Amino acid sequence: MRPGDTVAVVSPSGPPDPILLQRGVAALERLGVKVVVGQYALDRQELGYLAGSDGARAADLQAAWCDPAVSTVFCARGGYGAARLLPLLDWAAMRAAGPKTLVGYSDVTALHHAFLTELGVSTLHGPMPGVVPFDEEPATWASLTAALEGRAWSVTGSGMLSQGAGQVSGVVAGGNLSLLASLCGTRWSPRFTGNIVFLEDVGEEPYRVDRMLTQLLLAGAFDGVRGFALGTWEECGDVYPVLRERLLPLGVPVLAGLPAGHGGRTLSIWLGALGAIDTESCSLAGRFSNVDAAR
Repeated sequence: MRPGDTVAVVSPSGPPDPILLQRGVAALERLGVKVVVGQYALDRQELGYLAGSDGARAADLQAAWCDPAVSTVFCARGGYGAARLLPLLDWAAMRAAGPKTLVGYSDVTALHHAFLTELGVSTLHGPMPGVVPFDEEPATWASLTAALEGRAWSVTGSGMLSQGAGQVSGVVAGGNLSLLASLCGTRWSPRFTGNIVFLEDVGEEPYRVDRMLTQLLLAGAFDGVRGFALGTWEECGDVYPVLRERLLPLGVPVLAGLPAGHGGRTLSIWLGALGAIDTESCSLAGRFSNVDAAR
């Protein structure tokens, strides 16, 4: 994303707060880009937890992605509903539109995973303009702008849950644990062979984290993984014993405590791009942008 670019903001999941979204759009505009907000971005479907009908949300997302003037598509917020759009999107048309960048986290994991599967593009697990903090937390904002400019990125964790030293590399994939588990048994069922798997969640009791990890393990989603990078587990209680018990038997590096996901800091991570876990520095790092891929 460069000054002068056009970026789009859409709401594939829950309805954003109009004031927060306005502030987020203003923050993006200060980067020197033109911001277009989707036609249905501020709608609210009668159930209350969706930003308009499935058809309207899918139309906004597809229109933004297929617009040749748009370089980056921001999701306004998470919540619930992105997975409902997957069968409604014209994947052939979106594939023909060429690579650009999708930004978001939480419920947007369904789109991250499907975009990698269907379009083969890298997407950015990062902050959203309808959620605080967007530009208010300095490290979050610096990480987002650096990633969008295609600069090298690095996120340092609090430590390793596994033993051993060295570096392991692979394409980084994953996102919100609940969303990944919910895709099991679908056309977009996760398979992370050869990947470094990033995981985070919010508001889940340890036994539910156990259940979702077990579901993915039983589905074979983690067969052949290179390593795990664990983000924040806000309001999830003492979840680390579960993470150790479920993941360490796989015999791969497990990096913990990355400030990425739900929380005060939401550092950006490229999904679908090559990254590396360094067990000595306890970091996940890489360098990628879809602009580079297009060239």
